[in-house]
Amino acid sequence: MQEDFILELALFVFVFGTLIGSFLNVVIYRVPKGESIVFPSSKCQSCQTSLKWWHNIPIFSWLFLRGKCYFCHDTISPQYPTVEFITGILFVLLYLKLGLVWYLPFVAGAFTALFALVMIDFKYMAVPDSINFIALGFALVQPTFVDALLCALMAAGGLYLVGLFSSFIAKKEAMGGADVIVAGTMGALLGFPNFFIAIFLSAILAMIPSLLNRETGVPFVPFLAMATLIVYLYDSQAGHLVEYLIYG
Repeated sequence: MQEDFILELALFVFVFGTLIGSFLNVVIYRVPKGESIVFPSSKCQSCQTSLKWWHNIPIFSWLFLRGKCYFCHDTISPQYPTVEFITGILFVLLYLKLGLVWYLPFVAGAFTALFALVMIDFKYMAVPDSINFIALGFALVQPTFVDALLCALMAAGGLYLVGLFSSFIAKKEAMGGADVIVAGTMGALLGFPNFFIAIFLSAILAMIPSLLNRETGVPFVPFLAMATLIVYLYDSQAGHLVEYLIYG
């Protein structure tokens, strides 16, 4: 009975996550363009016709419409159901990790905002400060707020100093302010020493893409976000790894 309840609740969390993912699509599309995320209502990007409510049911509407606009039949990007599905899975993973604790929505909000940054950074090679600070704000809402705040300040401050030193050596800007804010979010969510593990893991994840794209470069925020999620979900394993490396 207990397992059935957990599965039923996980399904509810998934559906709720897809609804957030539907809104996230609006954020990803409009924020980089400086448009309001509230008005006007959703519309087809090809024919500009306002969509009906049943055109916006997460995942289902895209499948039901076979990936085409109901009015002009132009193709709808598969990004929309993909973002909705991934957001739903993200919510379930965090629910299974934390359970029904009061700060679950805030942790989910932080990772959702990071996911939006990932999508925007991949597409535009830009990281909007508004979303970045929202992620940090959500990440600070923890049972141990003071500890989360101190970890955020130390992580952001430490990375900022590394960036200053690197810029001095390279004689050009080596690290953007967006990375520093993301580091603060990572510090609040992970604490220490898991923050350092996530930084190391993000460098490993970015290594091959960076080598394949030497000319154009690759955005680093997506790899920071992915590493943060992995270490957050497997924090106990990360802790054992640190103990093994230190004590053998």
